[in-house]
Amino acid sequence: MTVHQDLLDNTIAAIQPPDAIVTAAALARQDQLTKPRGSLGRLELLGVQLAGIQRRVTPVIRDPLVVVAAGDHGIAAEGVSAFPQEVTGQMILNFVAGGAAINVLARSAGARLMVLDAGSRAEIDEQPGLRVRRIRPGTGNFAREPAMTRAEALAAIAFGLEVASEEAANGTDLIAVGEMGIANTTAASAVVAAFTGRPVVEVTGRGTGVDDAAWRHKCEVIAAALELHAVDLDDPLSVLMAVGGLEIAALAGVIVGAASAGVPVLLDGFITGAAALTAYHLAPAVRPYMIAAHRSVEPGHRIVLETLGLEPLFDLGLRLGEGSGAALAIPMVRSAAAILTEMATFESASVSQSET
Repeated sequence: MTVHQDLLDNTIAAIQPPDAIVTAAALARQDQLTKPRGSLGRLELLGVQLAGIQRRVTPVIRDPLVVVAAGDHGIAAEGVSAFPQEVTGQMILNFVAGGAAINVLARSAGARLMVLDAGSRAEIDEQPGLRVRRIRPGTGNFAREPAMTRAEALAAIAFGLEVASEEAANGTDLIAVGEMGIANTTAASAVVAAFTGRPVVEVTGRGTGVDDAAWRHKCEVIAAALELHAVDLDDPLSVLMAVGGLEIAALAGVIVGAASAGVPVLLDGFITGAAALTAYHLAPAVRPYMIAAHRSVEPGHRIVLETLGLEPLFDLGLRLGEGSGAALAIPMVRSAAAILTEMATFESASVSQSET
């Protein structure tokens, strides 16, 4: 545990804010490009954000990576999901085989895909495209016991930290995050309720599509679990230990590790939002490195985005997970960088500027 705690502490300490001088220069360059000022809206601000993160006025996105973390959840035993737990392992195999939605979307976006098994019940060997560090075969049923120990939470975070560090060292310049795990909307709702203090019914949605009675049961299970476990918001790990998921912990590690390496992180939906909220509580300095791809239909996702002060790039009514929304946003992020880097200025193109 000490090794993993030291790794986390050292990684957090290494996070630097985006370069303010470069950010100002990039903003000035945006205003000199051959277009009316502000006419490309959010793309302009996104390009400037990328410039500050990459510490260069002309940012580039050449090697994006989608990281999908998987894990199983003991809370599934409480009947909170419409699907059986076996689906987690089956979907890991589908990812590896290239047949899932995220495979299609990542290929379309020109991004690589890496799957992390942080704690599924499936016994699948590591292979190309799949990294395995099965901390335990699913979390504990947090309706009756803590989801994990402190050592397990730290080990899952360390998994994500190491992946982000290795990928950044190999040239990855954008990491999009996604997840897979039956019952993980229940864990995410509990994590978000714990960190935000919002009522369980406000942050809990229907996940894979449960009916009204099942949704009420899901809310009751989460509320009772939060009463059962004492969490200390000054100790973010206590939230993961009580009601979190191993894939949520691993993704929190990916986010912290990416920020420490100066790599922007493209967030997907609600579960990755819970991971982002966890990462933020561990290390507030990660906030400027986050880009919210979309707003999912899960009600808690809106609350996560508001808490983090993030404005999503789009809202398509998505609720699949897997990193699908983040993958869809990769071309938009590439375009924001390309506009700032490749577009001519008024001076270089000999175009007259508006006098207003």
